Amino acid sequence: MSAVYASLSSSPVPVGQPESSASPFVIRPLAAALGAEVLDLNLDQPLSDEAFSRIRQAFSDHHVLVFRKQDITPAQHVQFSRRFGPLQIHVLRQFQLPGHEEILQISNIRENGKPIGLGDAGAFWHSDLSYKAVPSLGSLLHARELPDSGGDTHFANMHLAWETLPASLQKVLLPLKAEHSYIKRYEEQRAKAPWRPALTQAQLDEVRPVVHPVVTTHPDNGRKTLFVNEHFTSRIVGLPQDESEDLLQQLFAHSVRPEFIYTHQWQKDDMVFWDNRSVIHLAGGTPDDQRRRLNRTTVEGTAPV
Repeated sequence: MSAVYASLSSSPVPVGQPESSASPFVIRPLAAALGAEVLDLNLDQPLSDEAFSRIRQAFSDHHVLVFRKQDITPAQHVQFSRRFGPLQIHVLRQFQLPGHEEILQISNIRENGKPIGLGDAGAFWHSDLSYKAVPSLGSLLHARELPDSGGDTHFANMHLAWETLPASLQKVLLPLKAEHSYIKRYEEQRAKAPWRPALTQAQLDEVRPVVHPVVTTHPDNGRKTLFVNEHFTSRIVGLPQDESEDLLQQLFAHSVRPEFIYTHQWQKDDMVFWDNRSVIHLAGGTPDDQRRRLNRTTVEGTAPV
């Protein structure tokens, strides 16, 4: 099989055109392979059904939405997130924001000698909660404290990753399924960050490996997308281990070609909402001596098809 997928060709990547609307806020596509800014919208105010419909459509079209200048409370963050569906609770409950179990703290800050959040989140390219039987629709990350440098987040468009594969490889991939496992790299991360807690048996039971299609169809826009990632995808079901690893490594490398990527340089109070069904992401490093604190909610999606 390796001869079939040995060569991955490139093709042009389209960039979106500006939108116009009579609504008071603006959706401005970014000059990248994905992403749009949402300007002049305050998420601390009630959102009309018309405005919410525009946001949902923009999310389907652009895959990453950047809401600027959102000085909102955790309760408002949760309330807005719930407009998109039920919220999922991360298995590492140690890092929940006190009083808000729906919010996972992404932070390198320590209080009383203990980390308040998941300081190494996003160290590998991944789709949040792809290791769940019902993965995530999307994640909403709100910047509360930022370092003076570093800490960028990179997003890769998995629709484009699929669409630029050779037709011969697409044919091979369509019937395949892959296993996703939360613990695939967990001990590797613990070795680098001993503060990461050992998982209890109850936590291990909560994140048992699951199997999803390698190629899925987005439920909103109908486009196909690659649904594999280097952090959680552990093997291709039914292939010998060496062929599985070879194929996955090629797909991982192809998925993150520069022309598929938008790099977000955070500003304080940014709220970034990304589609875990069509996007993978990677966190850039933060200097150890600079504080970083962001709050994340994760919206439940549907079983991939």
